[in-house]
Amino acid sequence: MDMWIALLGGLGLFLYGMNMMGDGLENAAGSRLKFILGRLTDSPLKAVAVGTFVTALIQSSSATTVMVVGFVNSGLLNLVQATGVIMGANIGTTITVFLVSIHMDEVIPVFLFVGSLLVIFSQAKKRRDVASIILGFGVMMLGMKLMSQAMYPLRDSEVFRNLIITLGHKWYLGLLIGMGITTLIQSSSATTALLVALTTTGSITIQIAFPFVLGANIGTTVTALLSSITANRTAKKAAMIHLLFNVTGVLILLPLGAILIQVVSALVPENIRYQISFLHLFFNVASTLILLPFTGTLIRMANGIVGEDYEIENQILDRRLLQTPSIAEGQVVLETVKLAQLAKLNVQLAIEAYLDNDVSKFDEITENEKKIDDVTLVITDFLVELSANEQAVEEFKRIGHTYHVLNDIERIGDHAENILELAVERNRNAVEITEEGKEELNIIYALTDLALHTAISSYETRDIELACSIIETERQIDFLQKEYRNMHIKRLQAEKCSALSSIIFLDVISNLERVGDHAKNIADTIVEACENC
Repeated sequence: MDMWIALLGGLGLFLYGMNMMGDGLENAAGSRLKFILGRLTDSPLKAVAVGTFVTALIQSSSATTVMVVGFVNSGLLNLVQATGVIMGANIGTTITVFLVSIHMDEVIPVFLFVGSLLVIFSQAKKRRDVASIILGFGVMMLGMKLMSQAMYPLRDSEVFRNLIITLGHKWYLGLLIGMGITTLIQSSSATTALLVALTTTGSITIQIAFPFVLGANIGTTVTALLSSITANRTAKKAAMIHLLFNVTGVLILLPLGAILIQVVSALVPENIRYQISFLHLFFNVASTLILLPFTGTLIRMANGIVGEDYEIENQILDRRLLQTPSIAEGQVVLETVKLAQLAKLNVQLAIEAYLDNDVSKFDEITENEKKIDDVTLVITDFLVELSANEQAVEEFKRIGHTYHVLNDIERIGDHAENILELAVERNRNAVEITEEGKEELNIIYALTDLALHTAISSYETRDIELACSIIETERQIDFLQKEYRNMHIKRLQAEKCSALSSIIFLDVISNLERVGDHAKNIADTIVEACENC
């Protein structure tokens, strides 16, 4: 009984330490991690590399695949990209097994001591992230040590010895046990770590470990499958692809087990801990190399099992992203940028409607405005949930200013709608615009569009210098708005335009000037946010 209590305690410490180290690595990566999944997956090989890198950072292939399901559900990744990332996640998770294979009993107290001191006395976020990495690693290795010590008495157990002999003759039992344990504890790394801990008994051989490792790779797919239950059909396909990939890899490589075992035994003879680590790595790399060219086949199989798409509405900011605050932060930025670009487009369409006296895009502009309002609410609600996540407190401080940015984006959309109403009034009353008026509107709109582009880009890249450059642009807009107002009044006095034309024209340039103000507000917010980082 004492042995099982010690084993469970060690497993708990191992999982907690792995989670702590993963959080520290993820937060330390911060801005480098936030766009990586969406930006660097334009080819299958890049997608595999990204999946490997992200999983190595957050120390959990299950977490990566759950994120992938969330991204597919939100429309941020397609199935081809998702398949590559999933394959890479299987490779990235082998890093943990290599770490626990290293004998570091003597230095574990050092990691615990240094990590604890940094956690207690560090105030700066970066130092606390480093502290989490160091302390998490120490806790994880301590858990591994406790598990190994708990397993040691089994060396003298006749029952255990007979069980190992049975497993040696019946490989399918090892496969099922590995799959079952991973399904329960939701971590193939922890399952493989348990196997490494069993090596202290002296009874585990690489032949026995092989089906156990394969079973763990199948069991780890359950997390993504559960996560996809409430997702859309495409996200369910991503989870199914994960299952198909791992199961197919097992079916292909199980008959080739003898060859893999020979290669690993020759590479690291007489060291079962390292043999298990390399076996885990070689299996996942081999599966990826074999199945990567058949990505399309895996997708077609998933389509056949899950069913074809009929009508799918992509969700904005799937709640699954909240499990990884740095990724969640990046997606908030991406969605806010998309929203700002939509508001910018609406300003463009409204000005074109006014200048061309063509209101045929009235419905499109109105629909865009409704979407701006709806998405603003979704992002705001997501920010509220993110701020309530204890793990995300520091990340949330960096994006709290997004509340103000969202308000300015919504106001820009409102001004675009105002300009559209003025375009409708011009069209309904057949109001003419002088050539001078058209030229002035084109000039001030070009500056307003530049201000919007600058504001959006500075928010996306957190570029203070770019944000500050908007000051001159906004000053020119203010100057021209006053100048063109005076010039238009002179044209009105000279009877070159009608009173209604004058009222509409002045309202249009006034709305453009206000758009410029909101663009500057966004840039000012970025400057303030960066200075407080």
